[in-house]
Amino acid sequence: MKRNCPKVIVVILCLSFLLFLAPGNLVYAAEQVPVKGMVTMIDLGAGECVPCKLMAPIMVKVEKAYAGKAAIVFIDVWKDPAPAKRFGIRYIPTQIFFDKKGREVFRHEGFFSEEDIVRQFRKMGIKLEG
Repeated sequence: MKRNCPKVIVVILCLSFLLFLAPGNLVYAAEQVPVKGMVTMIDLGAGECVPCKLMAPIMVKVEKAYAGKAAIVFIDVWKDPAPAKRFGIRYIPTQIFFDKKGREVFRHEGFFSEEDIVRQFRKMGIKLEG
């Protein structure tokens, strides 16, 4: 019997890598935020935090809606605490909005609704069509 395990593992690793690079997945290295030349919203939280879990589907929806207009980034500070220190996080989730020049323009602590996110982007001049 021929063993195909190494080939299967390689295929899985390749697919995982492609998914990681695919647009629309909220993935940026913490050092890459704010995203250069683009309005950026970062949500610093944790995968196991209840308010963070409630925001997860909102983040995905907003990221799709603003694709190409704004970078939407989630950083799990329980897995990597360095960004919490870098951005001076006291509570999770914390959302920080940056302008195109990388300057912080707004910060919010706690659950942040889709309507509030859209309102903040409008204040920053980023609007959706329609």
